Amino acid sequence: MLERTKRHLFDEATRVSAGDSRWLGQTSEDYWAFVGPFGGATAATMLRALIDHPQRSGDPLSFTVNYCALIAEGVFDLDVRLVRANRSTQHWSIELTQAGGDVLTLATAVFAERRPSWSHQPTQLPQVRPFEEIRPFHGFGASWIKQYDFRFIDGEPDFSAANKDVPASAFSNMWISDRIPRKIDALSLMSMSDAFFGRVFHVRRELVPFGTVSLTTYFHIDAEELTREDISRVLAIADANIFHKGYGDQTGKLWSPSGRLLATTHQIAYFKA
Repeated sequence: MLERTKRHLFDEATRVSAGDSRWLGQTSEDYWAFVGPFGGATAATMLRALIDHPQRSGDPLSFTVNYCALIAEGVFDLDVRLVRANRSTQHWSIELTQAGGDVLTLATAVFAERRPSWSHQPTQLPQVRPFEEIRPFHGFGASWIKQYDFRFIDGEPDFSAANKDVPASAFSNMWISDRIPRKIDALSLMSMSDAFFGRVFHVRRELVPFGTVSLTTYFHIDAEELTREDISRVLAIADANIFHKGYGDQTGKLWSPSGRLLATTHQIAYFKA
């Protein structure tokens, strides 16, 4: 068992202990979904192992997580490997296993040394109501949802709608912060990029069996810039393009309140409906 310390619940849930190539993590009951750990917390734990690795150079540029099989409650191993490195980038792979068994989650990451260059952000922050003016969403079921403060501007899930035969919109935008405020860092962005509720829940207006298969998050800010932003919440925008034969995609953007695009994400998920 890993030693427990008095830290923010998110840091406690994503803690790791170092080894040579194999690191150790543990699931958290505070970040549990319906049948397993919240995928965002799992991804953040794997990313933490890379950020804490002594060979790591630069900041996260992209992180792809493939959820291969269900993770059981308890300890898991993280097998970390630096695949290739050059002056600007590092390419990593990381495998999550339990009790020496098969790979349950497989991730690849690119870290980059960001250097000054020409910059341009064509996409702009939407004009929305401030966080303080919006009532909190009280959520449902899973414990991980209770660890976040969701404040929907548009597209709050409505499971009470009478006409569920007509698909609703997959779009929503909302403020997301940790329920107990925590300064946003790369680990926050990784986890929050999976904190959008399943788009199929919004479209179908009901909870259906659902799970992420593969998630890729792109980071558009380095650690120094994110520290200067000094924020504890993000504006999150989510949408979907298609639901077909048991699978659907989800897209998302995470913004700072100042209008900086922090991260974008795209994932494919299965559903039963």
